[in-house]
Amino acid sequence: GNLYVNERLDREEMCGASPTCSVSFEALVHNPLNVFQVEVAIEDVNDNSPAFSNAALDLDIGEWIPPGTRFPLEMAQDADVGINSLLTYQLTSNPSFSLAMKESPDGSKPELVLERALDRETQSSFELVLTAVDAGDPARSGTVQIRLNVTDANDNLPVFAHDRYRVSLREDAPPGSAVLNLSASDADAGTNALITYSFGKMPIKTLQKFVIDAESGSVTLQETLDFEDTNAFSLAVEARDGGGLVAHCKVEVEVLDVNDNPPEITLLSVSSPVSEDAPAGTVVALLKVRDRDSGENGQVSCELSGEAPLAYVWENNAAGALVVRVQARDADAGANGRVSYWLAGGSAGAAGAAALVSVEARSGALYAQRSFDYEQCREFAVAVRAQDGGAPARSSTATVRVFVLDRNDNAPRVLWPAAAPGEAPGAAPAPFEVVPRSAEAGYVVAKVVAVDADAGRNAWLSYELVQASEPALFGVGLHSGEVRTLRAVSERDAAKQRVVAVVKDHGQPALSATATLHVVLAESLQEALPELSERPAGAEAAAAAAELQFYLVLALALLSALFVLSVALV
Repeated sequence: GNLYVNERLDREEMCGASPTCSVSFEALVHNPLNVFQVEVAIEDVNDNSPAFSNAALDLDIGEWIPPGTRFPLEMAQDADVGINSLLTYQLTSNPSFSLAMKESPDGSKPELVLERALDRETQSSFELVLTAVDAGDPARSGTVQIRLNVTDANDNLPVFAHDRYRVSLREDAPPGSAVLNLSASDADAGTNALITYSFGKMPIKTLQKFVIDAESGSVTLQETLDFEDTNAFSLAVEARDGGGLVAHCKVEVEVLDVNDNPPEITLLSVSSPVSEDAPAGTVVALLKVRDRDSGENGQVSCELSGEAPLAYVWENNAAGALVVRVQARDADAGANGRVSYWLAGGSAGAAGAAALVSVEARSGALYAQRSFDYEQCREFAVAVRAQDGGAPARSSTATVRVFVLDRNDNAPRVLWPAAAPGEAPGAAPAPFEVVPRSAEAGYVVAKVVAVDADAGRNAWLSYELVQASEPALFGVGLHSGEVRTLRAVSERDAAKQRVVAVVKDHGQPALSATATLHVVLAESLQEALPELSERPAGAEAAAAAAELQFYLVLALALLSALFVLSVALV
């Protein structure tokens, strides 16, 4: 009557997840014949390990996620029942993560807890192992690998290798020359690390000289440089990442001087005439020599050339005035030593020289053919040929350099404020300057701009205030010509002000010109419009009165003529 198992039983296959599992059948017993109802209860043994549906779990976590955030994990499944299916979970130790359980009707669910803030730039990924252990005896377990990818946040600025770069560039460098290759790095990833380069806020003049490649950061020369104009540039460069964060650096460009400017010689003054008994060391002329280059390129040395005699003549001279007397010597005697002089040409050829000067054949005296104008011609050269009376005649040629000296014959010319059309220079200009009543002392009202066609001291200009509606309110800079307020504008000051400045040169005698400036005191242009619309009526009234007087005299003359005619007829 023993009951045996005929084959291996698999409770999970027979009953699945049912908490109880049994097999019922009938047993027939002979002698005596009887039928028994048999039910065999199949008990579970811990023969199944917990299992996860995937071999690995991939999880993306942003580096901006705050600590304490939970991430649900997959639950393991155990085909056993009862105590053999009770699961506990374990996580490999990591300071950034911990494991927590969340109770639910389906059982305890594992959750990954972020313990501290992540930094993708420090560690971009983690690998953890989650282990599920059942309560069987012996216990069985299953594992799954958790692969964590830390996604990037734009939390890093682009960084230049240096805050300031210094480069040197010759002033004769052609456009297109490479200046500097800039490079910035960004610890972020993806578009957050994509860097574009550009110039920051700079003067227009600097932006016209240089260009930067947005992708490579290469700075290139765009226009030619001139050391004498600007010897250094400061470039503000920005590096912007894909998230909008910006880094800055400075590029100092030093322009190296090239010897591309000849020396300039200016005759400041000359002592004319010079007494024949003047002692050695007497100052004959004062020259100013300047070279716009720098360093050794700008160092000049002066020497007198013995090849070309020098002559000086004041401009505005009378035609026929003596310029210089040349003299040649001939060691022969008689006719062979008799010297005569002829013009042989000059800076404008023989015909051009003849229009400027003439030479007396016997004495060698050079006379001016016309009045010279320094502003039109400052110097010229004349070739004089000395020829003896021998046969064949022998000759020699010398070049005379004639310098025209400046006289103060040009008065300063006011460019601003410009005179109104049809009015003399210095008359009231058409525009008005508007000055706010809130202006403090030192407020720049306008700048008087004047030029002088003369040279040297004759062209040095100074400015002086000669007339003003409120003398204590305005002043003009002696050398700058800037008209400024000397004190704060008050409510007692008249709305319309008139300022007259004189511009003088430093010639002997000094020449001058006047500039008249009209000022309206108003806080805004709208407030100034009523004042601007008013026009001076004095001249118009005077013209009307003169016209009326003319017609009255004409009418009186006609009446007198009619009276005389009527008397004659009677």
